[in-house]
Amino acid sequence: MTKAEKVSFVIASLEELYPETPIPLDHKDPFTLLVAVLLSAQCTDERVNKISPLLFAKADNPYDMMKLSREEIQDIIRPCGLSPMKSKGIYGLSRILVEDYQGKVPADFKALEALPAVGHKTASVVMSQGFGHPAFPVDTHIHRLMYRWNLSNGKSVEQTEKDAKRLFPKELWNKLHLQIIFYGREYSPARSWSLEKDFISRRIGRKSLIRKTFGEKAIALMAS
Repeated sequence: MTKAEKVSFVIASLEELYPETPIPLDHKDPFTLLVAVLLSAQCTDERVNKISPLLFAKADNPYDMMKLSREEIQDIIRPCGLSPMKSKGIYGLSRILVEDYQGKVPADFKALEALPAVGHKTASVVMSQGFGHPAFPVDTHIHRLMYRWNLSNGKSVEQTEKDAKRLFPKELWNKLHLQIIFYGREYSPARSWSLEKDFISRRIGRKSLIRKTFGEKAIALMAS
C-alpha cells in the first residue's frame, strides 16, 4: 500500500467511524475555549469539563477574570493539576486581552502564542475549534498514531504536525485531528493496545513496531 493509499484509507475509515466531531471541551466562545484548553494540559477533558463551569460561573470573560485573584483561580482549578502555573497564565492572559485586545481573543497564531501559558498546540486548538481557521493541533494521541501508522517518524510533535499537514488535505485538518484523537482513545490507546481492535494499525501500521509489540504472528495478521 502506497502512502497515498494509506492516507486515503485513514480518511475513509475515520469518516465512517466519526462523521460528527463535537469539540471535547465545553465552552461558549473563544475565551472560554482558550481557558479550557489551557486547563487541559496534563489533565483529562472529562475533568476539565467538571471544573471549568465552576470557574466560568465566577468569570467567563477576561474582565471578570481579572477581578479574581490568582489564588482564587488556583483554588478553583486545583483538581486539574499544575494549578500555580495555570492560574498565573489565566490571570495574565486575561489582563493582556483587556489591555491590548478590548477583551477579545485574537484570531492570530502569533498573538495567541505570545499570551502567557499559551503554546503552539493551544493556539492551534483555539484557531481551529474557536475560529474555524485551518490548523492541525498535535496531542499525544495524534503523535502516537501518526508514528504507529508509519506516516511520521515520531521524532517530535513539530515534525508530526508538518507531516500531517503535508499528507492530509487542508480542508480536512480541523475535523481530522479530532477524528484521530477519538480513534486513539477508542481503538489505539497508549496502554493495553490491541492490534485486533486497532484495525487501522493492523492494515497500515509500522511493521517493526507491530513485530516488537505483538510478535511475528502479528505481521501475518497485517498481511491477511
